[in-house]
Amino acid sequence: MQNAQSFFTQEEKDRIRSAVLKAELDTSGEIRVHIENYCKNEALDHAAFLFNKLQMNQTEQRNGVLFYLAVKDKKFAIIGDSGINLVVEEHFWEDVKELMAEYFKTGDFVTGLEKGVELAGRKLKKHFPYHRDDINELSDEISYGE
Repeated sequence: MQNAQSFFTQEEKDRIRSAVLKAELDTSGEIRVHIENYCKNEALDHAAFLFNKLQMNQTEQRNGVLFYLAVKDKKFAIIGDSGINLVVEEHFWEDVKELMAEYFKTGDFVTGLEKGVELAGRKLKKHFPYHRDDINELSDEISYGE
């Protein structure tokens, strides 16, 4: 089985990065995708740990979103910062996760990530619209763990 860095082809990585860039065009929100092989703990707990480790909690408006995927353990989570959680509806993250899971069940991880990022981007646009002086505070590249 492939490891995290080779799980997606270069074309698939480009599609995921493109989805992040497109979503961020209309919002000051920051989106990252992080992929690892294993997640020994609860996926959401580990995503929260990574959120801080990747310094996603340091955006000016606290509007970062992390899409976390552990490919060998088949676990994933989505976590948004406090600024987002104050304004989105109660079940927003569960809705994004359910949308992604539909694609993941068929092995289409790329489309699942694209659709999840797109949905998060639309929500971020509503609450955190893009301004001309916005600065891209976080990398748009996929990051990898162990």
